[in-house]
Amino acid sequence: MQPTAHSLRALATCALVLVALVFPAGNASAQSAQAVPDDYYRAEFVIFERIVDPETLDERMAGREIAPTTPPGDTLWAVSEQGEVTTTLNLAPEQDLYLKTAAQRLERSGRYRVLMTAGWYQSFPPDYEGPPLRVALGDWIAGAGQREIEGTLTIRRQRYLHVSAELNHWRAAPVSTPMPVAGPEETPMATGEDPMLPGEQAAPARTPLELVTWIRETRRMRSEEIHLLDSPTIGVLVFFKRVGAED
Repeated sequence: MQPTAHSLRALATCALVLVALVFPAGNASAQSAQAVPDDYYRAEFVIFERIVDPETLDERMAGREIAPTTPPGDTLWAVSEQGEVTTTLNLAPEQDLYLKTAAQRLERSGRYRVLMTAGWYQSFPPDYEGPPLRVALGDWIAGAGQREIEGTLTIRRQRYLHVSAELNHWRAAPVSTPMPVAGPEETPMATGEDPMLPGEQAAPARTPLELVTWIRETRRMRSEEIHLLDSPTIGVLVFFKRVGAED
């Protein structure tokens, strides 16, 4: 029995439907290839603290003049006094990050405390000059109004990607010997000080800070290699993965 024209058309239609069902990824791949920009990467950072007594460090930073860090342009990871994390980046889920395993190993060792594991997707074309990314993490220093580790991380690209870290690790300065209490004859009027008006309260003294260690380093990055920038008390792991349409 010879197939009719109607049955041939029906078979052709079924074949087209089967092709669409079996090979839908072909069109999706083409669309994703167009959607992924050039020089697209996943940038990942882990910041950790070594669990050591600052008094045992050979490097003595107290009293050293501190150059101010570069003013931040965006925020990578800043923890408020109440423990809330703020960021201006669209961070990727932590389970997607290659450095998640490294961070877990650091925690399990018992010698380190991981303070941040973060990553995001972004295009880094040649001559890219990224804004300094603010970080503020670690313990809250009561009376100083800040976290113990503060500073910036900056990503630049000329021919290669580079990361610059400017991080300070602070602690409350040791309490100095208290001043002797003024005697009856040493009233504010007698010492030339302005007396407080009734109802006024003295502003609380700001806790003085002492530098423990710092990181001031710029490092060239190789894609899909883990890089370490560190000091005796803090460290930064950095990882870049170039992302293509096939990913």
